[in-house]
Amino acid sequence: MSRFIKSFGYAFSGLNYAFKSQINFKVHISILIMVGFAGLWLGLSITEWLWITAAAGIVLIVELLNTALEVLVDLVSPAIHPKAKIIKDVAAGSVLMAAVTAVLIGLIIFLPKIFEYVA
Repeated sequence: MSRFIKSFGYAFSGLNYAFKSQINFKVHISILIMVGFAGLWLGLSITEWLWITAAAGIVLIVELLNTALEVLVDLVSPAIHPKAKIIKDVAAGSVLMAAVTAVLIGLIIFLPKIFEYVA
């Protein structure tokens, strides 16, 4: 059981590393907080909260995997290498795709509510 408990410490250590070292992770967390307040203000439904939660979770997970891949690539290939660049670029591209998808989900959910609120 203590190994199980320790695994949470390792996981929180990884989250802490990403938060302290990755500006994009901080940006994603900041935007998520703003989206949360906007969702409370606009009264999202349970289904809408599920979509927002899923989208945010995917973005944060992919950002964490991107960070892990960058550290791994730097470890195994400290010198600049074309294939190392491809790995980093593709990983960064996956974060971009996840973020764009999350933005689209957010627009689908929030725009009708904002238009309704303004009208």
